[in-house]
Amino acid sequence: MEFDEVVRRRRMVRSYDPDRPLPPEIVDKIVRHGLRAPSAGFSQGWGFLVLTDQKDRDRYWSSTTENATSDWHGDWLTRMRNAPAIVVCLSNKSVYLDRYAQSDKGWTDRDEGHWPVPYWDIDTGFAALLMHLTAVDEGLGSCFFGIPVETQQDFKDAFGVPAEFTPIGTLTIGYRAADKRSPSLKRGHRPVDEVVHHGRWATAD
Repeated sequence: MEFDEVVRRRRMVRSYDPDRPLPPEIVDKIVRHGLRAPSAGFSQGWGFLVLTDQKDRDRYWSSTTENATSDWHGDWLTRMRNAPAIVVCLSNKSVYLDRYAQSDKGWTDRDEGHWPVPYWDIDTGFAALLMHLTAVDEGLGSCFFGIPVETQQDFKDAFGVPAEFTPIGTLTIGYRAADKRSPSLKRGHRPVDEVVHHGRWATAD
């Protein structure tokens, strides 16, 4: 597709065809495109857990939902479970703190206070978006969502995730099935003039 078309077609898809597995080479392409994301200091402080086997996907859903609040149950989740591929995106803050304590970066310690925002999470989010857009370009559906706070440790225990990694979100990927539009879309896009400011945010008094 042309890039403009990829952006126009981008949606959070929650319904997948359970009878159409993803070719391994497409999954590999999606993940490799994520690795092209920018990262501060080229730290690349991320990790990606790719789940395509049914038993691994079942373990993901059980570990992230069994002890979750009632908000994490329902029709949308039932439909999401059909996705043939799951990619959990994790950030590693310590990699960034170590990288910026090196001589070419000018900081002499690992003080997190140097950072105006958590770039380890932002950069991992960039990678997730590249994977999401690659899935769209391949004619697939994809959805990015978080793991409930109360089940994050359950997830990490289930998959042996090291303590220094934090799951910032999960991508489901697969061939689209008839989907239901999110009720949130009724809100519509905010007006451009309300969110885009040129020159300065507001007129000076």
